[in-house]
Amino acid sequence: MQAAPLVRPAGPRDAEQITALVMQAYASYIPRIGKQPGPMLEDYSDLIANAEVFVIDRDADILGVLVLNRDNQVLHLDNIAVLPRCKGQGLGKALMAFSEDFARRNGCNSIQLYTHQRMTENVELYKKLGYVETHRATENGFARVFLRKSLQM
Repeated sequence: MQAAPLVRPAGPRDAEQITALVMQAYASYIPRIGKQPGPMLEDYSDLIANAEVFVIDRDADILGVLVLNRDNQVLHLDNIAVLPRCKGQGLGKALMAFSEDFARRNGCNSIQLYTHQRMTENVELYKKLGYVETHRATENGFARVFLRKSLQM
């Protein structure tokens, strides 16, 4: 049995691999939404310096990424992505569990996130994980579904 994947903080040297991972992970959504999803437009060097960015890697290859931002008692899950070739290996589940543990350790009572309305499988997945849709809105030209999960302290 394989050990649970380890999540570690991202460092400046990880930015290039994270960018490549995000490009691969979100490429399939471009035809559906008609443009690059928001995470493909981010500067990951800047995010590593100014947000909470974590990765799962194996043999120096980054397989998954998680971008978090704290706002008082709310943790914002800004991005979670796994290399397409690694889907189904539990990496996304490990990153989601890590985000909840991180939130609790840092005194947050909820996690908020959003996804594009046309990424319907993501909306359903988040609902299965206990997230509740709070509203829908267009931001920065993207039709988004906003979800929130309350955490037991």
